[in-house]
Amino acid sequence: MPTGTTSGTPQVLLAHHLKQLKLPTVLREYDKVARECARDGVDHPRYLLRLIELELIDRERRTVERRIRAARFPAVKSFDTFDFAAIPGLNKMLVLELARCGYILRRENIIALGNSGTGKTHVALALGLAACQKGFSVTFTTAASLVNQLLEARDERRLLRLQRDLQAVKLLIVDELGYVPLSPTGAELLFETFSQRYERGSTIVTSNLPFEDWTSVL
Repeated sequence: MPTGTTSGTPQVLLAHHLKQLKLPTVLREYDKVARECARDGVDHPRYLLRLIELELIDRERRTVERRIRAARFPAVKSFDTFDFAAIPGLNKMLVLELARCGYILRRENIIALGNSGTGKTHVALALGLAACQKGFSVTFTTAASLVNQLLEARDERRLLRLQRDLQAVKLLIVDELGYVPLSPTGAELLFETFSQRYERGSTIVTSNLPFEDWTSVL
């Protein structure tokens, strides 16, 4: 039997075992829920069900928070704070459909083109947040930052590892393509990143450049 099972108060032992089992929500809530169930005449199976449901909900919340931190968003934004009325040319229904993340399952890509101040980054951030909430891994970066990371990794002989990491993420968001001039080598590495992810994962790119001017960057 586990050490301490036959000695100590039940509360102390229960706290110890729940910590060992990594059930912090059950530890925090079991006494309060027990009193509520006793008051309401709830039987033991339903009492246990309530506790487990609370643990699962809290665990999912913590998991989503970890995905959001790992994504390295410059700010956490959702469509709840996006003013669709300010950009009447944007297809709201399409954007909200994309927030359901079906395109990630299909390994499709999104390109958001438009002038500065038209909400491209906000949309990209909101789609990234939706992906985190749906269980997908996300990485957010600007094109200039990503190129710098790739160049540094090449110089430090860890480029293949970085490229594998970029291939593995389910959604890569590359913001501000075309805002900062790229070196020829940097542009080649960025193009290679897009190529490696093609049909393997989804990529969102935002840019102020029309397609015909992309040859000046890539």
